[in-house]
Amino acid sequence: MNLPEQGIPWLIWAGAVAVGAAVGSFLNVCIYRLPMGGSLLRPRSHCPKCGSPIQPYDNIPIISFFLLRGRCRNCKERISPRYPLVEALTAASATALLYRYGLGFETFILFVFICGLIVASFIDLDHQIIPDVITYPGIALGVISSFVSQSVHWMDSVLGAVVGGGILLIVAIGFRLIRKKEGMGLGDVKFLAMIGAFLGWKAVILTLVLSSFVGAIVGYLSLRLSGKGSHEPIPFGPFLALGAVAYMFGGESFVDWYLSLGGSP
Repeated sequence: MNLPEQGIPWLIWAGAVAVGAAVGSFLNVCIYRLPMGGSLLRPRSHCPKCGSPIQPYDNIPIISFFLLRGRCRNCKERISPRYPLVEALTAASATALLYRYGLGFETFILFVFICGLIVASFIDLDHQIIPDVITYPGIALGVISSFVSQSVHWMDSVLGAVVGGGILLIVAIGFRLIRKKEGMGLGDVKFLAMIGAFLGWKAVILTLVLSSFVGAIVGYLSLRLSGKGSHEPIPFGPFLALGAVAYMFGGESFVDWYLSLGGSP
């Protein structure tokens, strides 16, 4: 990739990585504390095993994990590799958005959106829930930002939220009526509504198709590898997030091409 063609100084690229990693460190706090309803600010970061506060020099995103060899300095308990993973993923997202959209409002608002996707996905993996504290403000922010966005009109945003939430709500209700049990939580419904609010109704199409396809493959493989007739429910949030990210980085062209087939002779 030819970075100089983007017209962005190398210092900005380095800053995107640094800021992304630092934000990723905060996202780890959100992932850990939001499901418990705890404060995101107090107490300060500490080892979940021994409770000792993490010193600033041991809290450098990504780097400290390797300097500590993946263990707490005090109790020597292993540190989950998820911490540097989330930090690296957030840094990579910031850099990719900067390359795709340039330096401006669009990049900033989509970075906030991706941060929401990351937090919601990892919480869903751990607890099979997507907190309302992420989706409700996310829907509102998506619609509000569309009034100044250059890529998503406010009508597309509102329609995306309605269509996204509406489709999965119908699926959830239908599944419950037919199978007499819950097959999809309302967290997924609100999560897709948030995706539609940020990216518009076209993103809902790709997100649903891609997430269903990948989710079905993962579910099938999980069933085969387990060797059992049934398996634990697989969180759907990460697959929805994957579809949303795919749309942001080229999926819109695919959806436009697909929709154009309907009008061809």
